[in-house]
Amino acid sequence: MKRLIALLATLLISAATLAGCVVPTTPTTTQGQLSGNVTETVKSGTSKETVKLNEKVLNIYTALEDDQITDYLEGFKALYPDVTVNITRDSTGIITAKLLAEKDNPQADIVWGVSAASLLVLDGQGMLEPYAPVGVERILPEFKDNADVPKWVGIDAWETAFLVNLDVLQSKGITKIPQSYEDLIDPIYKGLIAMPNPASSGTGTLTVNGILTLMGEEAGWEYLDKLDENIAVYLHSGSAPAKNTATGEYGIGISFGYRCIKSAKDLGDMGVVVFPEEGSGWDVEANALIKRAEGEKEIAKTFLDWAITDEIMQKYAVGYPIIATGIGDKIPDGYTVNPTDQLIANIDLKWCAENRDRILAEWTARYDGKSAPKS
Repeated sequence: MKRLIALLATLLISAATLAGCVVPTTPTTTQGQLSGNVTETVKSGTSKETVKLNEKVLNIYTALEDDQITDYLEGFKALYPDVTVNITRDSTGIITAKLLAEKDNPQADIVWGVSAASLLVLDGQGMLEPYAPVGVERILPEFKDNADVPKWVGIDAWETAFLVNLDVLQSKGITKIPQSYEDLIDPIYKGLIAMPNPASSGTGTLTVNGILTLMGEEAGWEYLDKLDENIAVYLHSGSAPAKNTATGEYGIGISFGYRCIKSAKDLGDMGVVVFPEEGSGWDVEANALIKRAEGEKEIAKTFLDWAITDEIMQKYAVGYPIIATGIGDKIPDGYTVNPTDQLIANIDLKWCAENRDRILAEWTARYDGKSAPKS
């Protein structure tokens, strides 16, 4: 636990320097609706809709996975069956850019499960309303804003992992399973690797920052140049590389632990999840109340209360070994035995924030030619 505190404490010193560190991109999601007593509409695009101060309607922006949203919301539906919950879901970078674009006319009531680093960017722009959810004293100090009334409260941490499709590799005559970042630059994997684009994906960002931290910036860029030679495509989602690797499009998908483990189940014995030997980049998923000129909804505060209850924390712990109330008695299947040991210890989020625009611009200039088209 001491190591967890040391790793996550860097979040608390980054708030003052994170403003303006996101490169805007165009939001793109799919539309869908969940069944049950609470209607959930997944919206996409940049169009704005009038948001009324209606306590029966709650507008949430999130970077949580679609299957997680379905599972997590069951408890809230049961408690508030007459509340319509509108969910706008996309990757971290796109959600953050959308929120920044709507700064003067907010459409979201709250954000749920978005990168803490991104929330610090929003806070730097004056977009977050302080709110202490009921039970916030149970949340570890490293998982919440250190103000007397916090502006953001974390729920879990996530980290870089790889999914390997043995069937695809074996079809190319490859039997070697990569165990490290260094292994990924072996020429045998040329054209077989998918990775998230860091300009649109929080997983891509934490992975690149992790590599630059591990190797130093000069050697890190040299490594990324070599990795690029093996990359087939950069996708605009942290989960897409794992999902697409599971369907056989790629041999290796650089993604994050939860999604790699879930997607590996689709492959059975042909799917292998790897946490890189050198360590994983990481960030914290967190919640916050969006400041609105007309005032904030009570139902939004109620949701933030519910979103850190013991009941939902138990659900977060099903997929993530590190949650905001600590490490549970049972680490989810597929993770390393000591999940905090897997996290890169010396990542300086303050440095990452101060250099974000420069790093993303450099990455884009070098590698964006292999990025997938934006849908």
